[in-house]
Amino acid sequence: MMADVFSKEKRSQIMKSVKSSGNASTEMKLISYFNDHHITGWRRNYKVKGHPDFVFLEKRIAIFVDGCFWHGHDCRNTRPSENFEYWAKKRKRNMDHDREVTVLFEHRGWTVIRIWECELKKKNLPILENKLQLLL
Repeated sequence: MMADVFSKEKRSQIMKSVKSSGNASTEMKLISYFNDHHITGWRRNYKVKGHPDFVFLEKRIAIFVDGCFWHGHDCRNTRPSENFEYWAKKRKRNMDHDREVTVLFEHRGWTVIRIWECELKKKNLPILENKLQLLL
């Protein structure tokens, strides 16, 4: 393994500046599901605090597609052995933020649906369909 050319502080600064460009592959899978089931009325990239992946404005439904590793789902039991404490703190911050955003939307009178990345797999279709029952 190659040593990092940056100090720990510099690497942290660099990583903090990296912004997500969206979880396109998971969002595209959900869009395919919407299309296959004739689910309409959704908007993507809606500018609102909390940044849901999809909103259904008329139904006041916000959908978040959460990456299993990044948001704390242990479906694959993926835990890095290197820098374990760093990743555990990062995941905890993400999970805390997810709870705060869910509460924020619910206080606004919205229904929040959180879909795990693994639930977009064919074998988990019944779980996905159950979560999206309000839209079917």
